[in-house]
Amino acid sequence: MTNNWLLLLLLGTILSCSQKNDSNLDFVDPSIGGIGVILEPTRPTVHLPNSMVRVFPMRKDHLDDQIGNFQLTNTSHRLYSVFALMPVSGTVNSEIWSKRYVYGPEVQSPYYYKTTFENSGTSLEFSPQARSGYFRFQFIDNEEHYLRMGLFNDVGEIDTLGRRAIAGTEVFAGVTAYFYAEIDADIAEIKYQNSADKKKLLIAIGNKAQMLSFRYGVSYISVDQAKQNLSNEIPGWDFESVKNNARDVWEEAFSQINVEGGSTAQKSVFYTALYRSYERMVDINEYGSYYSAYDHQIHESDEPFFVDNWIWDNYIALEPLHMILNPDMATERIKSYIKMYEQGGYMPSFALVFGDWPAMTGNFSASWMADAWFKGLRDFDLETAYAGLKKNSLDATLIPWANGPKTVLDDFYNEHGYMPGLRPGEVETVEKVSLPWERRQSVSVTIDNSYSDWCIAQLANELNYEKDHKLFLSRAENYKNVFRVEKGFVWPKDKEGAWIEPYNPSLADRIYFTENNAFTYNWAMKSDLHGLFELMGGPLKAEEKLDQLFREELGTTKFRFWYTQPDASGLVGQFVMGNEPSFHIPYLYNYLGAPWKTQKRIRMLLETFFTDNLFGIPGDEDGGGMSSFIVFSMMGFFQVTPGIPVYTIGSPVFEKVSIDLPNGKAFTLIAENSSETNKYIQEAFLNGKPMNKAWFTHKDLIKGGSLKLIMGSHPNKQWGSNKEDLPPSSLDYYPGSNE
Repeated sequence: MTNNWLLLLLLGTILSCSQKNDSNLDFVDPSIGGIGVILEPTRPTVHLPNSMVRVFPMRKDHLDDQIGNFQLTNTSHRLYSVFALMPVSGTVNSEIWSKRYVYGPEVQSPYYYKTTFENSGTSLEFSPQARSGYFRFQFIDNEEHYLRMGLFNDVGEIDTLGRRAIAGTEVFAGVTAYFYAEIDADIAEIKYQNSADKKKLLIAIGNKAQMLSFRYGVSYISVDQAKQNLSNEIPGWDFESVKNNARDVWEEAFSQINVEGGSTAQKSVFYTALYRSYERMVDINEYGSYYSAYDHQIHESDEPFFVDNWIWDNYIALEPLHMILNPDMATERIKSYIKMYEQGGYMPSFALVFGDWPAMTGNFSASWMADAWFKGLRDFDLETAYAGLKKNSLDATLIPWANGPKTVLDDFYNEHGYMPGLRPGEVETVEKVSLPWERRQSVSVTIDNSYSDWCIAQLANELNYEKDHKLFLSRAENYKNVFRVEKGFVWPKDKEGAWIEPYNPSLADRIYFTENNAFTYNWAMKSDLHGLFELMGGPLKAEEKLDQLFREELGTTKFRFWYTQPDASGLVGQFVMGNEPSFHIPYLYNYLGAPWKTQKRIRMLLETFFTDNLFGIPGDEDGGGMSSFIVFSMMGFFQVTPGIPVYTIGSPVFEKVSIDLPNGKAFTLIAENSSETNKYIQEAFLNGKPMNKAWFTHKDLIKGGSLKLIMGSHPNKQWGSNKEDLPPSSLDYYPGSNE
């Protein structure tokens, strides 16, 4: 009896230890969102956090049963891949050069990928390092086997270097990528589709069944640098060592946030979102030097040089998340932008490896940099950053999808305080406006730059530039010029200052708005929320209007609505869960004294649109832009206004979230009794002291401590409702206090 008891005790101890040692990484499912709902699917990208080499199977989406190629790296999320690689078998004919292959079951993780091709039985494995990668192929029959290599873009060539090495160049968007690769068997023969251009080749390895390894480095500097990158990171032929090292890197990243409670499915959604939040930006410094497309020079530097940022998508959640988890890296990202400004003459918008891709609207680098500064991230040159932000606001064009010198539209904006809209049927007269698709987006431009200018004003104040401070505070009021009070909507004006009619707030397209309509942009002025609510008739009217947003009819058929604005996916009434400008909107109830409605809406949105299956992302994921919203919201808080270092509280999915901070401290959020039913906050305690407000500061978080929430099944409508305890907006927040 005693022995049996001891055996049971030992078994229980072993099981307990096993459960404690479960890896957060094992919850990641890269197939989540693999079918795009209207828009782009997610990709099961294999990479190290924020690193150059990113690889995934080239197919339409997760339902596509054929793979065409693998890339040696994806240079920019969703835009360009370089150097195609694929194991192929059989007779060399015209089909083999472009044939796509049916694949079987896959093993997918952030650090490792494997599949087997049904027609040949060939298996493929891949694992990455930062600037290099390792493929391994197992051929199982006696057919002729080849590695097919080619270019995704039209300029470049690939050739062999001796019996076991291959190298190549590929030009995309004006930038040259390089690779150097080695295989662990002699090359039997090379077959070019066209020997004159060397853009596509078959590398024959003989017809004997064998395991073949292919290791490579990539570079934006030279083939020699690619070779050096490979030598530094993968010096030998030990695939398992590469795989284990990649896993260890991810384990370290994932050890920062630990959760308890919730379902396995919820943990899968959470940690998959965390994995995607590490896809960008990427450091392209190659062991002491980097190529910059902003001045087309190679620079010697020991500092990272980060590229691949869609700041319109990422300023609201992705960059704030990394300011918590890795503030040093967050600072280096900003320093990279400052270098780009110094090298190229303008603060970039979407800072990609091939240069500025000035997509979307707004000067959101300002909100990003102000946010970092007021969170205490000070290790960057604020004066130079400010000079670039000011130039972009006053002397560069605000036209969507453009950067560079200002135009007559910008002169108009600077004089009149709004971007003029065109009346229906009115012909565009400014050549720089992108036609026929993006257009002026006049209301969005006005609102987004009003917010950006508010952020610039706060930085001017930090630098004691009194004149600039007043100027940009004045420009921050421009959003009021496109809010039609009697209609309760943001509304376009023509160049004469008259409201444009006819106008449908539901169907107004990119003539007036960016990817969404007036129902979304009504709430876009994040830095003056209380001023915005007054335009709506006061807090009670604003709350009614916010309620109605989630209930509003589309006013037309869905297909017509989505034809006009396909990015407006994940609809609840006219609320758009699938696009970044909406992320803060459910949290606005906290600013209106009704945080229980934030708790209700956030839980509904998470449970409806962010699930552990192929449909688990409601819109374009944007390389971490949407996933970082998931991470924040499942933890239970979110930052509504980057530039004001305050987090508003939602409804935590997990009973406990522990964040290990880089400063050696920890912040713990406990949601006692949290469940699908118990989503409402009854009481709150910050570091043991009762707290009757639905927000806390970044300073509260980084100094460590605990936020304890008592959850229940019915809303406590009194908690967080006091007017004196509402989250601060521009009129009641004083930069520099961080309180």
